[in-house]
Amino acid sequence: MASIFELAMGQDFHRLHPMLQKRFGVDAEAGYACVGHGLFSEVRRGAWWTVPFLRLGAYRNILFPDRGDNIPFTIENYPYVDGFGRPTVTFVRTLELPGARTRRFDATMVFSPDSGGIVDYLGTHQHLATDLLLEVMPDGSLHLQSGAQRFYEGLLGFTFPAAFTGTADLYEGFDDARGVFTIQMQVRNPLLGFLFGYRGEFECTFPDTDADGAPQRLRPVREERRL
Repeated sequence: MASIFELAMGQDFHRLHPMLQKRFGVDAEAGYACVGHGLFSEVRRGAWWTVPFLRLGAYRNILFPDRGDNIPFTIENYPYVDGFGRPTVTFVRTLELPGARTRRFDATMVFSPDSGGIVDYLGTHQHLATDLLLEVMPDGSLHLQSGAQRFYEGLLGFTFPAAFTGTADLYEGFDDARGVFTIQMQVRNPLLGFLFGYRGEFECTFPDTDADGAPQRLRPVREERRL
């Protein structure tokens, strides 16, 4: 079975660099995960007035106000089938900051048959969901951009006004000369401007997965049915 990225991208998936095809080809039926270890050469945030917004996001492993250089990190992409029977992939990034402080970005991605695209659930409880726009760049790298953000909790469900959210642009590539994956991301708000970003590189292993797929520690605390 095709991975959720291949389903969403169709023939464009095969324009990706071969190493990115392997990285984004993780699927429960493919039987492997992608685990990367590397350094963020830079982790930065916006001006002081963005800090409350970032602190709020830290409660659910979405954003955080820390910054620094040469930060070790791990990125774990494990496929599994969620409680609603949907093929799902974890995108959990763990940063080891100075002073033994650990920060995480938690995200889980599913394919939406209705839209034909990928829905990215942000945070530990899947309260936030956004559609992803996927673009293959001329050099075979991948550009992922978040769309409007939806909030779900119980019977409540609504789309945030753009002024209260951030648009994330993520670029992933592969450097053939050095044999490493490259990554850079920034989040911007239409009123506050730049909120948060990072750039770095990492190497990957592709461990086999068992029938359970993703370890429990990488899965969300709760799952949201609504896309």
